[in-house]
Amino acid sequence: MARRHPASANEQSPPPGAEPAGGASGIGRRRFLGYVLAAPTLTVAAQAGAEAIAPTTAEAVVPSPPGPAELLDLNDLLTLAALPTGHLITLRLEADGTVHFALPRAEVGQGVTTSSAMLIAEELDLPLEKVRVTLADARPELLFNQLTGGSNTTVSTYTPIRVAAAVARGRLLHAASLVLGEAASTLTTKAGAVLSPAGAVLGYGELAARAAAVADSAVTVTLKDRADFRVIGTARGRLDALDAVTGRKKFAMDLRVDGALPTMVCRPPTINGTVRSVANLDAVRAMPGVTDAVTVSTGVAVRARTFGQCVDAIRALDVDWGPGTAEGATDATVLAELRRAELPLVVPPLPLLTKAVDARFTFRFASNAALETNCAIADVRPDSAEIWGSLKAPIVAQEQIALRLGLPVSAVKVHVTEGGGSFGRKLFHDAAHEAAEISKKLGKPVKLMWHRTDDFRQGRTHPMSTSRVRATYSLGEVLTYEQRHTSVATDFGHGIGEVLTAEAARLPVADLTFSETMFQLTQISPYHLGVTTQLLAETDKGYNTGSMRNIYSPNVRTAQELVVDELARRLGEDACALRRRLMKEARARAVLDEVARRGRWGRPMEPGTAQGIAVHPEYHSYVAVLAEIDCRPATTGRTVPNAYTGPRVTKVVCAVDVGLAVNPKGLEAQMMGGISDGIALALTSGLHLRDGAFLESSWDDYFYTRQWNTPPELEIVVMPPTGDEPGGAGELAVAAAMAAVAGAYGRATGTMPTDFPVNHTAPLPFTPAPAVPPIPASPTDGRDRVL
Repeated sequence: MARRHPASANEQSPPPGAEPAGGASGIGRRRFLGYVLAAPTLTVAAQAGAEAIAPTTAEAVVPSPPGPAELLDLNDLLTLAALPTGHLITLRLEADGTVHFALPRAEVGQGVTTSSAMLIAEELDLPLEKVRVTLADARPELLFNQLTGGSNTTVSTYTPIRVAAAVARGRLLHAASLVLGEAASTLTTKAGAVLSPAGAVLGYGELAARAAAVADSAVTVTLKDRADFRVIGTARGRLDALDAVTGRKKFAMDLRVDGALPTMVCRPPTINGTVRSVANLDAVRAMPGVTDAVTVSTGVAVRARTFGQCVDAIRALDVDWGPGTAEGATDATVLAELRRAELPLVVPPLPLLTKAVDARFTFRFASNAALETNCAIADVRPDSAEIWGSLKAPIVAQEQIALRLGLPVSAVKVHVTEGGGSFGRKLFHDAAHEAAEISKKLGKPVKLMWHRTDDFRQGRTHPMSTSRVRATYSLGEVLTYEQRHTSVATDFGHGIGEVLTAEAARLPVADLTFSETMFQLTQISPYHLGVTTQLLAETDKGYNTGSMRNIYSPNVRTAQELVVDELARRLGEDACALRRRLMKEARARAVLDEVARRGRWGRPMEPGTAQGIAVHPEYHSYVAVLAEIDCRPATTGRTVPNAYTGPRVTKVVCAVDVGLAVNPKGLEAQMMGGISDGIALALTSGLHLRDGAFLESSWDDYFYTRQWNTPPELEIVVMPPTGDEPGGAGELAVAAAMAAVAGAYGRATGTMPTDFPVNHTAPLPFTPAPAVPPIPASPTDGRDRVL
């Protein structure tokens, strides 16, 4: 994407009316349109224009033409869709000198409230602690501008937030010039105040009312040049860190809503099973603390004075369950179905002329459960409804809940709360819809919380998939690369943020078209592999799926990087050197060189240990990961109580280039999380499907990367800025980390892995908890489980 080039901070914004929008000078690449809004105190908004998207080119012996995502990717699409309503996002300056901003995105631990505050503080010359960022309620008028996904939050809001802050600064300078009787061009701003050459100091709070407008007006502003940044690009701690570690941060379950009592649902033993009858509903209603028990579309809902009483009641229910949507399905039956649905490869190797690397990879179901379980509060009345929850597509939630309740959208209020993780899970409003259904049926407000087991067995999963790959080569060059990715259907029922695309994504024909579009908008090969085709096929809609962190990329990238490793072996080239030779972009080559240098690629290693390396481009950003693994028996056989150990990643070096990192410290944290995800997906984390149900029931038996499997050596390198705007970063490290770990595992064991996670085909390393009752008994040996 072409990058904007902000002008110098020394160029002051003119007072309102001095340079009207559409005047003789117009709006060049360095100037942006903003608005001063009529309000009692200073309130401003922004409107940013779109820019052309220009793919870059590179030369190679057998160059690959640019794919769809190299011309317009998902992040570009989301950014362009958000532009028309950018002027509806406003900043408000209060009399106490603080700036308030309601961010129309979800904060789920990725740090966007902090990075957004940094943008405001930069352009306003305001101390960071003076910026208050909250989360906006659902606002249907924002259309596509309230979706949190695709690593797009910072990209799409970077310019609008800065423009709004620059408008506010210009307005404050104008107000100060009237008070002081001095030209605005002679005044400067610093630390939340306007300063005059004569030494006068006026705090922003003093000027807030005077800077306010009685009518809306449009003005143009010039943004700071990158060379003048004092906040953007500096490492800052999260503004909510203290609240998080002291328990003061408010999640949905921390809110007190009058009359909203704890509520849980007794769920079926198989995926999406149905209630036939309940034998003891009256007896359960009479249990201590229970106020209500009622059948709903997803099971039997119980409302009680405490969550503990809800658990007791659910465990006591005697339910006759009907079949679900995946009855009798197992890992083996799903795999057979996927293989039948695979699209054919079309380029055959030509004897005596070309050779081919042929491989098929299997990726098992993976849990989409975040640390915060699925939860929501709902208060549904006959003529209105109010919902609280961590929602990344709140407009869709509002519109669809209104439709199902038979209420106008304006009668449904949806409040976005902070969330304890998401990884794509909170793009769906399952809990909010369920809470609204229960509240309507009971005529009472409810505080619904899913049990951890509910999340693993009935929650959203990353779909099982296969990747069939063929790469042909001759005379040391790769001629063709074909990848046929086949997946259990991914539910994109959240659309791109509003009800029209949400409903279209569910249509019998449009759903595959929507998925194929998402696939093509997200998959980019960093290498020239000759004539390249990557296609998606889908099958089986009987599962609750979602676009778990990075959507298709971890699986697709891992398959490609393993094939590149095999090509290097057959061509007699070093794996890193081959990647470097085939690399399309200089930025991708730079991160590869950085990790190879810092990680000492190719250094001698003990038998049973090895290195792996991978590169992943995404949303105008690039990351490379070098991983070292220990697969020696002494390591794989080590014992940790109540744990799965296996191979251990001992070292990771990660280099990341996001163009311009707004908060390098936050970016490092994102990379660390993505690396842990990638390690888990490669080695340990997968769901086992048996007889239409998943066997995992908690973090006890879903083996995400734990302390004993994280690398003792971890180095994150944030590359120097390579642009004037940020690229996407939220999901960036997952695919590269998974691929690098898989490559290291292959070298350490001498066999390319083709089934992920690699522990999945081993004997089941845990005893599954019963599915009836659906909530396992609480452990009585909790202290013994603490390591």
